[in-house]
Amino acid sequence: MTSESFKLAQQRLIARRQHRQADARSHQAQQELSHASTVFDRIPPPLRKFGRLGSVAWNTAKGRTGTSPALRVGQIDAELLDEELLSLLTGQVGEALKYLGSHLQDDWSAEISLLLRAVLFKLTIWDHNSTYGATLQNLKYTDARTLSKSPQPPSILQKSLYGLMTVAGRYGWEKWDSWLIEQEGDYDEPTSNVRNLSQISSLLSTIHSVAALGSFVIFLVNGRYRTLLDRILRLRLSSPTSQASRQISFEYLNRQLVWHSFTEFLLFILPLIGIRRWRRLLSRSWRRLRITLINEDSEFTEDNAEKVGELSSLPERTCAICYESQNPLLTSKNEVPATSGGVVGSSQTDITNPYEGRPCGCIYCFTCLAQRLEGEEGDGWTCLRCGRLISSCKPWSGDVLESKIES
Repeated sequence: MTSESFKLAQQRLIARRQHRQADARSHQAQQELSHASTVFDRIPPPLRKFGRLGSVAWNTAKGRTGTSPALRVGQIDAELLDEELLSLLTGQVGEALKYLGSHLQDDWSAEISLLLRAVLFKLTIWDHNSTYGATLQNLKYTDARTLSKSPQPPSILQKSLYGLMTVAGRYGWEKWDSWLIEQEGDYDEPTSNVRNLSQISSLLSTIHSVAALGSFVIFLVNGRYRTLLDRILRLRLSSPTSQASRQISFEYLNRQLVWHSFTEFLLFILPLIGIRRWRRLLSRSWRRLRITLINEDSEFTEDNAEKVGELSSLPERTCAICYESQNPLLTSKNEVPATSGGVVGSSQTDITNPYEGRPCGCIYCFTCLAQRLEGEEGDGWTCLRCGRLISSCKPWSGDVLESKIES
């Protein structure tokens, strides 16, 4: 027997088995209907109609025409795996962003979740009609509106609406909820419009929770639609083959294990490499290159160099480090007002307890200069006024006249 004939024989066996199962279900349904009719005949006429309607609704809810009841656990596990994957990615992005600023993850958490959900939706449901969790459970989204025996993939409209609700809808609801909390948590009393909007939002949230609970109870009965959105869009998770397999592939788990081990190794090795030191070396090299390009004179040395620091135009009474802290958006010295005297900014930028850097002699606050030198870990700090490298500091002696000792 050739492989083609064996495949055709298997298809005929599967078709005959499905036909026998359909006949058995129809026969059982007729028996249940006849038994229910005899029971309803004993009920008084006012309640007989409601009893028949309740029986029809119950039979519709517990019908076995959906996915196999054995796959309900697989569908729930797929959802849990997808949420766990999203949380892992969010944690990894947060670990990466903490080097750029600890406030980024808190300020842009909703946008980060939006971007991750959009990327996951494009790579999973839009391209392959299945999420990563559903792929692990050997499940795919199918269009439940079709009556064909073979599962049909969802249409573009169904996938578009699904992505719009799960990605953009969640983001919009999170921003809306956070805006209401911000308005209600203000010191001022919230306006009547804000209170009305808050009540409407709470009512909609309650209605959605009740509807989602009812949909999930029906899912536990018949195993058709896992979530309320799947029920509305008529999207159903089912096995791509008629013979569902309970064997789970651990390919994605192995990939996640390798990726997690790699990230743990990076988190261990990066502090040993010293990223800050390499960054300082690169910034210092860039400053030297910029000084070389500005001063084209061949006799240029560090001793006769013009002040080419980032804040070289500040007056001497102003601490350049304090001024930089008060103006974090400052990008170049062209934005600093070039004045010959006086105080720039406010009293918070005046030099207190003056110390001068060595060997350049530029004056800063002691605490500011000491913190910068300590942060450089002995490599020296680039002066903001002259651009030279400061390796140590000493008290400023500008107001002290030292007498020369004659030998």
